[in-house]
Amino acid sequence: MNNHAKGILCILAAAVGFSLMTFFVRISGDLPTMQKAFFRNAFAAVVAIILLKKEGKGIHIKKENRLDIFWRCLFGTSGLICNFYAIDHLGIADANMLNKLSPFFAIIISIPLLKEIPSGVDIITTIIAFIGALFIIRPTGNAEVVPALLGLYGGFGAGTAYAFVRKLGKKGERTPIIVMCFSLFSCLVTGPFLIFNFHPMTFKQFAFLMLAGVGASVGQFGITTAYKFAPAKEISVFDYVQVIFAAIWGMLFLGEIPIVYSIIGYVIIIGMAVLRWYYNLHHLD
Repeated sequence: MNNHAKGILCILAAAVGFSLMTFFVRISGDLPTMQKAFFRNAFAAVVAIILLKKEGKGIHIKKENRLDIFWRCLFGTSGLICNFYAIDHLGIADANMLNKLSPFFAIIISIPLLKEIPSGVDIITTIIAFIGALFIIRPTGNAEVVPALLGLYGGFGAGTAYAFVRKLGKKGERTPIIVMCFSLFSCLVTGPFLIFNFHPMTFKQFAFLMLAGVGASVGQFGITTAYKFAPAKEISVFDYVQVIFAAIWGMLFLGEIPIVYSIIGYVIIIGMAVLRWYYNLHHLD
């Protein structure tokens, strides 16, 4: 098996992992969003610390990277919380699709942050992708649109966080350090809510949140490994399979059937992602 095929397998494994994370977050029940976010990140923090210990290079953040890590943590945490809220109040396929707008948000944020000028294809596909998002959000002016808008912010937070991760990567910061800082920061933000608004959990609920953490870890390390085998321009489009897996879990176990408008939105957004992938594959060195 060549590296390209390995990269595709890893990114498919990541898609399964992230889709299972959203599924287990959903079926963990009517626990507060902050409580779910805390346990998901606590698990990831433990995994990151264990990896750093095994690496044996110590836990040290370069001084010039600290502000960028803070912004990565802030946007990543706020995006994650909003995404979890959307998971609880939308169909999990809709919530996943809104979160998958993150690459398009990353294009916008990278203009001022990384001084990267988007191509004409990037601009057009981003505009059309956001039109596709309107089919999922379906703005009506009532309270039902709030979870969808928070889900949209979840995609913005993730896309902005990815832009800072890319900047940190260019500056030589280690991946386990970035993951550990994000996970610990998220625990610090959500921890006070856990203390003052803790809802007792059954063993099943606790187990589901731990499984959500496992799914998230599989997703994170699957993505990281995938891009070691092959460049993003060749395999990134396969990450959108996550939405298909999420829709399958929703239909099989939650009885969620996406409505026609949502499906139109999925087709538009994924279509634009495929178009960008094809363009980058054939026009970028």
